[in-house]
Parts: sequence; C-alpha cells; structure tokens
Amino acid sequence: MKLRVAGAQIPVTEDVASNEAAIGRAIDFARKEKADILLTPEGSLSGYTHDFDAKEVAAALERVTARARSASVGLALGTCFTEPEDGKCCNECRFYAPDGTFLGFHAKTVLCGTLDAEPKGEINDYTARPLRTFDVEGVTVGALICNDLWANPTCTPMDDTHLSQKLARMGARIIFNPVNGGRGDTDWRNVVWNYHESNIRMRAKAGHLWIVTVDNCHPTPLRCCVPSGVVDPEGTCVSHTEPYGEQMFAYTIDLE
Repeated sequence: MKLRVAGAQIPVTEDVASNEAAIGRAIDFARKEKADILLTPEGSLSGYTHDFDAKEVAAALERVTARARSASVGLALGTCFTEPEDGKCCNECRFYAPDGTFLGFHAKTVLCGTLDAEPKGEINDYTARPLRTFDVEGVTVGALICNDLWANPTCTPMDDTHLSQKLARMGARIIFNPVNGGRGDTDWRNVVWNYHESNIRMRAKAGHLWIVTVDNCHPTPLRCCVPSGVVDPEGTCVSHTEPYGEQMFAYTIDLE
C-alpha cells in the first residue's frame, strides 16, 4: 500500500487571509503532485495563537476544505480552532479525506509553557483531547503537534509521555507532525535544530514509523528550527526541503 504525501513549509502569521492564501498555494502544489494528503504547519490557518476571530477562522476553514475537496487532496491541517460543541479552543491537526470528509482532529497534548511554579503560556490557553488514530485512504495514521513529539525541556513543564510510541502501539504507520518552532539568530538555534532532528529520527526508528514534518517559515530571513520532510522507519531522512522560506515537497510512502 502506498500513500503520497505533500508538505508545505509556509509562512504562518496572525493574518488569516494571508494564511489562507498560503494554504491555497500548497493545495495547488499537492494537486499537481497528485498527493493523497497535504500537511501544513501548526496554526497555519488561524495563526499560532488562541486569540483569533473564531467566525473568521471557521469561514476560512470552509473555503480551504472546499478548495482541497475540489482538488481531491486530503488535509492534515494545522490550525487553532474553537470547537462548537463545547466552545473550547484546541491547537489542532484536522484530518480530511480527499473527498472532503472530515475524519476528526488531534489536539496538542504536550503544551508549551514557562517553567515557573505556576506555568504561563499556551498550557493555560488550549484544551487537550484523548490520543487517537485516523484512517486515511486505508492507512492508519496519527498526528503529533510540535512538542507532542519531542517535549523540548526548555519549552514545556509537562512530562514526555512518548506519544509516538503510544501511537505505534495503537497501529499508526505514519505520524503527521505540524510544527511552529521558535526563531532565533544565535548559535543556540543549532542546538535546537539538532535536538528536533535527532528526536524525529530516533522516535521514527523506535516506533518503526514514518514521520512527516513541516515547520512555519515566518519570518523568512531566519532559518526554520525543524527540518521539513519525511523520515522513514529506519530513522533516515528520505525527503527534505531547504530550511529557509516557503518550500514544498511530495513523497510517496511505500508501506510494503
């Protein structure tokens, strides 16, 4: 069985219209590449914030999903979203089949926050949901958002519960990993890059998983903090982009 995946390393801002336009470019790329599913970065529609206009984001989501449906491209869409049934905000990876069917969402679980006795940050802004898998074109997949995968100890006070291993035990073959990494222009950025890359490769090998990752590329003059691309179950990077600016890739995952 094969699944053709596309990834979009695109700029994520708090301007929903600009984000929607970038996702539209990515959908067009995925259509040309005949991809089954497209992955976008964390918060790629709403912006990486809980302080967004819920009605504006919901309307943009309708347009984005309609565009993907007309292109016959599935989505692993990173966006923050206010869930209508309970009014709670989640940092999500939302899955849609190529025919537009909504398959559900993963909510970020290992939330960022300060290391104070009473942490501050997104740990107070978003609600988590139980870990789950999704069926995409007959393939069992999961999603982990940024710190869900590597629990960067400088960014979260929460424990590393090895969610990739849990998804592997739940039958996942592929993990989609939308990221919105921090930016910096010091030597520390190399430490962060190496930490993220090592975690992706080691956790792919440990769980015998394919991991597909994309990072936000805004602001574009600065290097991304995570390599966007595909890592195979041996921990080998089999597809990757340049680490600066808007970049896209497509790769056929052969699960046999």
